[in-house]
Amino acid sequence: MNILTKLASFVLSSAFLAAGTLCAAEKTLKLPPPDKTGGKPLMQCLTERKSERRFDPKPLPPQVLSDLLYAADGISRPDGRKTVPTARNLQSQEVYAAMADGLYLYNPKTHSLDLVKTGDIREKCGMQKIHKIAPIVLIYVGDVSRIGKNESEKVFYAANHAGYASQNVYLYCTSAGLATVVCGLVNKPELEKAMELPENKRVQLTQPVAYPAK
Repeated sequence: MNILTKLASFVLSSAFLAAGTLCAAEKTLKLPPPDKTGGKPLMQCLTERKSERRFDPKPLPPQVLSDLLYAADGISRPDGRKTVPTARNLQSQEVYAAMADGLYLYNPKTHSLDLVKTGDIREKCGMQKIHKIAPIVLIYVGDVSRIGKNESEKVFYAANHAGYASQNVYLYCTSAGLATVVCGLVNKPELEKAMELPENKRVQLTQPVAYPAK
């Protein structure tokens, strides 16, 4: 192999390597359309809703992930409004999903999970072992730069938005036979650092979701 052939081979290999790195950095998990029909009656879900901390670690199938994230923050109307309310419809809340292979951000407009960073940060999502067992931990993050006139209002609205979303998830889990519990006992500065969040975005609550352990 002469020097020109070796050079061409090196350039081609470098190009493939760069392309592979780019694809990894832009990894997106496209979810199937949410199933907006069926499920248990609302009053039954309200009656059966409960916190559950005994989890099965097996992964959730794509359709369940789709329905779960739609309940948490999905777009439900043609005008872009969502399944959860936000103050003045500013949609200042984001929902992240911590899983074994990485941290993802739910994109309601494309109904997909966009990779934020690789690596498992589930153990930083709470101070109980259940976070490491659950195949997915939802993390509710408020962008406080977009809501409220003062610090008190920012805290108030961000907390309320997380409450609305987590209750939606509770009701969906009840309907779908899943186990979940909302968690406020979280080392938020540590988790925000692990997520590499900017100062204007603050963790509100976390919520592991799984099939119930037998």
